[in-house]
Amino acid sequence: MDIDSPVAIPPASLSSANNATILCYNCGAAIDGTTSAGALCYDCIKLTVDISVGVQREATLQQCKDCSRWLQPPNQWIVAAPESRELLALCLRRLRGLSKVRVIDASFIWTEPHSKRVKVKITVQQEAFQGTILQQVFEVEYVVASLQCHDCAKSFTPNTWRAVVQVRQKVPHKRTFLYLEQLILKHGAHRDATSMKEVKDGLDFYFSQRNHAEKFVDFLSCVAPVKSKKSQELISMDVHTSTRSYKFTFSVELVPVCKDDLVALPIKMAQMIGNISPLTLCYRVGTTLNVMDPTTLQTADISTSVYWRTPFRSLADVQELVEFIVMDIDPVGPSKGRFLLAEATVARASDLGSNNMTYFVRTHLGGILHTGDSVLGYHLSGTNFNNPHFEALERSNVHASRIPDVILVKKHYARKKKNNKSSKSARNWRLKRLSGQHEGEDDAQQQQQQQQQARRQQEQDRVERDYELFLRDIEEDADLRSTLALYKAPTRDTGRRKPEKMDGVETTNVATTTTGEADAKDEDDDDDDDGDDIPPINVDDLLDEFDEMHMDDRSK
Repeated sequence: MDIDSPVAIPPASLSSANNATILCYNCGAAIDGTTSAGALCYDCIKLTVDISVGVQREATLQQCKDCSRWLQPPNQWIVAAPESRELLALCLRRLRGLSKVRVIDASFIWTEPHSKRVKVKITVQQEAFQGTILQQVFEVEYVVASLQCHDCAKSFTPNTWRAVVQVRQKVPHKRTFLYLEQLILKHGAHRDATSMKEVKDGLDFYFSQRNHAEKFVDFLSCVAPVKSKKSQELISMDVHTSTRSYKFTFSVELVPVCKDDLVALPIKMAQMIGNISPLTLCYRVGTTLNVMDPTTLQTADISTSVYWRTPFRSLADVQELVEFIVMDIDPVGPSKGRFLLAEATVARASDLGSNNMTYFVRTHLGGILHTGDSVLGYHLSGTNFNNPHFEALERSNVHASRIPDVILVKKHYARKKKNNKSSKSARNWRLKRLSGQHEGEDDAQQQQQQQQQARRQQEQDRVERDYELFLRDIEEDADLRSTLALYKAPTRDTGRRKPEKMDGVETTNVATTTTGEADAKDEDDDDDDDGDDIPPINVDDLLDEFDEMHMDDRSK
């Protein structure tokens, strides 16, 4: 018979019988007397022992109501979004006694934004007795108090700036300056400015630090042809430590040439940049000046260094444009981008019905002009220009015979009359605007400017006219429109809304047209000319982030 192999049987454990079992003095449950401290079970320890007794349950947070930054003691201001990790770290650092326990978890509890309260749920651990670790969850409520930071206090106090950037453009109109203004707003280059002041021919940007001003000057040099100059003024000096305090001034001047200006280049410069015709048309202003000969479509770029080595001014600007009617047009030449060379026969709109004077011209607008269209151009025949470079062209044996009678600039789109309120053309888009105090203007002087109302009204009309021309350039030029930030205009249900303002920026409602170039050209037209063939702007190209601008204006 088979016999099973012997199997070892372990001895029975007697540990459970040797343990000392006692009763919890609170609830009577049986517990191990060798490991339980205080003769309490684990459940009674959680009910009777509070490990967060030394931690604050209420605290105060200081926030600047102007810049929305938070105070981190002793004197540091940090940027933290609501319910962010940075704000949670700040809340935990403000609690006294939290270092005595171990923080396991922390999270925000939702509160009303206008309640000025922040609630945080914190989970902590601590050893209550020897061998007994407790975990507890409690809430802490913070009261948000308003406190103005030093930077915002300086912005509301005059003569506290450290550096100023003076941006100027000395031209009768502000086409390039308005374009530069939109680039500043699109890239947020003005955020470090403590204040802005509107002065003659430009704006002054004030900064609390020198490096902020230098950063702003570098931005301007990257987007526009400018010339900058730096100067400094000694404010104070400590003779014991040789410590000096300076105020810095950066003067930035834009080239006095704008888009659609007629330019007479120096003959030597024209030969140097590609042997282009000296009589050119400025069709774009970027980091360089882009000029074009409208009779041959030859283009050239004038860099900033080349321009300031031999500066020149425009021969004529958009205020001198004359309206012509296209009688006949025939494309004859090659195309370059959006330009197409064509030969056209035009007549001045003011001459129709009085004489039969026509002009034969070569133009770069062959792709958009048709017979019967209105076009704006410069009438050179019989016009006297006080310009030394143009006089050199007239004396030249080579270029004198190439000066045309008319140079066409752009197509003129018919717009409805301004004084006809029922036929105003509405724009479905908006632009931001930089806003600042006028030169020599403060709150105490507002009541004393009633006597200068007429002069200010004329200045305001000129600014609105220039701005309206800039808006029309945006509508008519897709390349210009692609470099700017356009916002959707809100639907007006109950009338015209008041423009809202943001920090250093005002939002301009351009839903209705104002006096401009076409109105000046159409003063003698019939009132029944309400054709509106303006190129439409696709709604998908507009930004709908206009709600971020619902803030008070600090420039008030």
